[in-house]
Amino acid sequence: MTKKVRKAVIAAAGFGTRFLPQTKAMPKEMLPLIDKPVIQYVVEELVSAGIEDIIIVTGYHKRSIEDHFDEISADLKENLLAGNKTDLLQQTTKIAHLANFAYVRQKGVYGNATPIMNVRHLVGDEPFVYTYADDLIISQPNHFAQLIKKYEATNCSILPCLEVTTDEEFKRYGIIGGTEVENGMLEMTTIVEKPGKANAPSNFASVGGYLLSPDIFTYLEEDFKKQTSESEFQVQPTMRRMIQDGHTFYAMKIANARYYDTGNKLEYLKTVADFAIDNPELGPAFIKHLKRRLTIK
Repeated sequence: MTKKVRKAVIAAAGFGTRFLPQTKAMPKEMLPLIDKPVIQYVVEELVSAGIEDIIIVTGYHKRSIEDHFDEISADLKENLLAGNKTDLLQQTTKIAHLANFAYVRQKGVYGNATPIMNVRHLVGDEPFVYTYADDLIISQPNHFAQLIKKYEATNCSILPCLEVTTDEEFKRYGIIGGTEVENGMLEMTTIVEKPGKANAPSNFASVGGYLLSPDIFTYLEEDFKKQTSESEFQVQPTMRRMIQDGHTFYAMKIANARYYDTGNKLEYLKTVADFAIDNPELGPAFIKHLKRRLTIK
């Protein structure tokens, strides 16, 4: 029987060096998009798709993430009540009850496979979503829900993808190779990291994480034993080895999607601008401001 996808793992241990000195004391995952930190949008998307347990893999300087998803402080609650700001109180109180949260400090070598290894004892033998705290895919329907629906139909690991066109994009993402099994879905034969357009096996780019079966833990443990301290511990080579051993992986194009990578300055600014434009309260005034600025330029 296909087990229900109830758990998600969010990798949030990076130093955010691209945003220094801002991220010297504040995690990059807590950078705001209007009035919410980036990571809250990721959490809300997961919860909307039916995820119940969220494990956030953090580093030593990420305590504010834990505080954000904790109960509201007595002082803040008293302040909001005194100001009759009941809507804000309700919104802020709700954050702690979005899901069951657990936190794990990352230990081990650098690379995107290490957070997965760190949470095996909490995930157990269940399928799980593995995603990043600075990646957002805004889609209708919810892209995590799209993944989960396909997993329930196939009982196989699935990678969310977007189609790419420019050479810059082919050099930026992992590109999927595979056989089309239905419109917008490939049965994977490989994943190639940043191959460039000339060497790409398709135009399907892996973005926004993965939905993984628990089989991956055994393979990761085997691959970890072969690691050297100088090399990154990446999940993609493990996926390729599993495919060679007969495990089925699918790559699925996310329908009606906009992808945001808030991990670098320019993309973060683009994300803030898009969210501001789409905000029903702030959008009209913000657009008016942009038009005025563009006229001046």
